[in-house]
Amino acid sequence: MDEKYYKLRQILGRNKKWPLKYMFKFIVPNSDGKVDKVIAVFPGNAEKTFKYTNNLKYVSVTCVMNMESADDIIKITEDAMSVEGVMML
Repeated sequence: MDEKYYKLRQILGRNKKWPLKYMFKFIVPNSDGKVDKVIAVFPGNAEKTFKYTNNLKYVSVTCVMNMESADDIIKITEDAMSVEGVMML
């Protein structure tokens, strides 16, 4: 696991009830298919919403879904953050 997700793992580790509904939120550059790449890290049945900036340069991608473990959350986060220019909120 990447050390930059250590704090997230610690916070998630405090939760004693799994599965839980978790909200992922990423800011994604609206270019070169990056939004599609981020969407692809989520299962097809996940609840996804999008909000575009006024100039359409960025898209806020929010996904709420039931997660089984902290490891699953970290994996999706790592995969989304591997897309160039993506920011996590």
